[in-house]
Amino acid sequence: FFHLFSSGPYEKDDEEADAIYAALDKRMDERRKERRELREKEEIEKYRMERPKIQQQFSDLKRKLAEVTEDEWLSIPEVGDARNKRQRNPRHEKLTPVPDSFFAKHLQTGENHTSVDPLQGQFAGLATPFPGGLNTPYPGGMTPEAGELDMRKIGQARNTLMDMRLSQVSDSVSGQTVVDPKGYLTDLNSMIPTHGGDISDIKKARLLLKSVRETNPHHPPAWIASARLEEVTGKLQVARNLIMKGTEMCPKSEDVWLEAARLQPGDTAKAVVAQAVRHLPQSVRIYIRAAELETDIRAKKRVLRKALENVSKSVRLWKIAVELEEPEDARIMLSRAVECCPTSVELWLALARLETYENARRVLNKARENIPTDRHIWITAAKLEEANGNTQMVEKIIDRAITSLRANGVEINREQWIQDAEECDKAGSVATCQAVIRAVIGIGIEEEDCKHTWMEDADSCVAHGALECARAIYAHALQVFPSKKSVWLRAAYFEKNHGTRESLEALLQRAVAHCPKAEVLWLMGAKSKWLAGDVPAARSILALAFQANPNSEEIWLAAVKLESENNEYERARRLLAKARSSAPTARVFMKSVRLEWVLGNIDAAHELCTEALKHYEDFPKLWMMRGQIEEQSENIDKAREAYNQGLKKCPHSMSLWLLLSRLEERVGQLTRARAILEKARLKNPQTPEIWLESVRLEYRAGLKNISNTLMAKALQECPNSGILWAEAVFLEARPQRKTKSVDALKKCEHDPHVLLAVAKLFWSERKITKAREWFLRTVKIEPDLGDAWAFFYKFELQHGTEEQQQEVKKRCENAEPRHGELWCAESKHVLNWQKNIGEILVLVASKIKNTF
Repeated sequence: FFHLFSSGPYEKDDEEADAIYAALDKRMDERRKERRELREKEEIEKYRMERPKIQQQFSDLKRKLAEVTEDEWLSIPEVGDARNKRQRNPRHEKLTPVPDSFFAKHLQTGENHTSVDPLQGQFAGLATPFPGGLNTPYPGGMTPEAGELDMRKIGQARNTLMDMRLSQVSDSVSGQTVVDPKGYLTDLNSMIPTHGGDISDIKKARLLLKSVRETNPHHPPAWIASARLEEVTGKLQVARNLIMKGTEMCPKSEDVWLEAARLQPGDTAKAVVAQAVRHLPQSVRIYIRAAELETDIRAKKRVLRKALENVSKSVRLWKIAVELEEPEDARIMLSRAVECCPTSVELWLALARLETYENARRVLNKARENIPTDRHIWITAAKLEEANGNTQMVEKIIDRAITSLRANGVEINREQWIQDAEECDKAGSVATCQAVIRAVIGIGIEEEDCKHTWMEDADSCVAHGALECARAIYAHALQVFPSKKSVWLRAAYFEKNHGTRESLEALLQRAVAHCPKAEVLWLMGAKSKWLAGDVPAARSILALAFQANPNSEEIWLAAVKLESENNEYERARRLLAKARSSAPTARVFMKSVRLEWVLGNIDAAHELCTEALKHYEDFPKLWMMRGQIEEQSENIDKAREAYNQGLKKCPHSMSLWLLLSRLEERVGQLTRARAILEKARLKNPQTPEIWLESVRLEYRAGLKNISNTLMAKALQECPNSGILWAEAVFLEARPQRKTKSVDALKKCEHDPHVLLAVAKLFWSERKITKAREWFLRTVKIEPDLGDAWAFFYKFELQHGTEEQQQEVKKRCENAEPRHGELWCAESKHVLNWQKNIGEILVLVASKIKNTF
């Protein structure tokens, strides 16, 4: 029908009819499908029964193979060679070489053959085999004219060539003519040119250099270039001959003689150098080459002493000669060297190092007279005085150095002097280093740039490991800016990280005297005393701080912390009561509630919390504490009420929303928890923490599809949130995680949560080294993230050594992290309130499960 009416228009009712027919066909096909499949299966089985596979035919025999013993296996005969006799023993075709007389005869007659004689076989003027491997084929058109080819001469040439080859590889010492195949191949390799150029290029270069030599025979570079070209192409003897010719033509050229010495073998090179010395008795380089050629130390010394007789002004020769001598002889030589070369600073300083204290002083004074413009002599003099205990002289010497150098027109380069000070620091000359810093630190700096520049200098010294230099810079800065709190703080942090407890406390004592209003300096001093176990001293520091800063919240709370940490709960209570009456703040009330709560006085905590909320109802932490206290007492309704009231006053507190949502989830009200989080998202748009909790809520409820959908929405709303991307990586199936982590790194390259997720990803794939690198990167970028330290510690517990575990723990204690979801859950728990950083780290790590 289709073909009959294909020319007509295809309308909507035709389309409908076709769809109905297609549906009917499909339905009918489905009805027949089962019967068809059954029939096909039966046919395949029948075919298999009639024509079984080879594998199936021998299956019973295969099973019987299990019964074959080892002896029977071994007695099975080997398979013979089934090929026929001619294939088994192939006979090589015999080829008989044609005698030379045959070719000679035909060349003389010059006959033209129009057919190939079968007796001549394959050698009918088409291929002429010459014995000795010289197969020279002459095609018909290239056969030489009659009488041209002398076979006797070809034979003689071949014999000559073989003689040359054999004489090359024969053993010339014992007269043997046995060819060593390995040596032969090595010789052949050595004959192959090692250059990468083309043969025609070498020929051109050779021609060009020859032309240069002939045009200007007294031009040394032409001879050197020619010799080097021959050396590169493997013709060493030609190179030697050329360079020796060069020495004749240019006897006064140092470079030609040195090249000749380089190209010649051992003893010949010595002879060449001796010849060079006769022509150039003042050449330092030739003497040094002569000394290098000597293998015996005494011979080297002899050559150098001879050289110094002729060239006594060469500092280089003196230095090489002195290096070969024993200390006592070196001292004698140096005292002569400084007479010959009075302007060499290195020789003067080397002599001063070898002399006794008194003599060294004299040497350095002489050196200063001869070279009044060099700073190193002055610095060495200062070091010498310091090494001998005259530290009061060091400052004078450095000051005189600056004055003297300026008088002699030397510009004082501040950076160079600071570098010298760093070198003094590394050499252990602390007083010299500090004196240099004090003398040059203010040179060439505008007054308004001083503070900024000095702080940068101090950081640079710390980075180079020159701690004494940094300390000297801070000391000088503090003298100039005694009332600058920022400089005192920088110096205090430097002492805390690189100094001793005593140096830190001494500095802080001076700091609070100059900046009594800087609370942080008082607190650092008190903390240092407390960590050292000296609680009374810490109390007295805080008492002095109170006098300087009456009613300071920070100092009140530090005093409370000191007492509560040392189990003086009554004193802490009294202090808090005083603080509430004299300096009432929300934090003081919060700490009061927390103290009662952790000590188990729930009623007192509740009362204090109610009182605090009358004054500070917009402080979310008080509402949180109230709710958590009620939760602890299992008063779910009261807890819910506390959170709801808190949210009315503080609708932007994320923690309150999360606590209320988790409370509802805990009591099984999943729908209500969901509604709370939605409300939170409406009130606080673009808040990653709320989105994250929503995703996790669905995931914990087993609704993975919904959690994935929510995560996609969350990432649309907060595309640069590290915590969301980190969670998204582990929501994916294992094969897709790597791709997701790459996306996360593109969006949040330096986010610690993403870096931590990548480290965990490598850990889950057992890529230990990479995981460790990423953990280190994470804690370096954000040392305050407790979760990163906990995961890192857990990782080292599983895959690291005892040392690595302790290293992570120590670094974590120094960093004192305070943030992180898992970290805060443990550190702020009422049962862990007296635990230190190390204990909390172990506790958090123990709670981590490798489920990712």
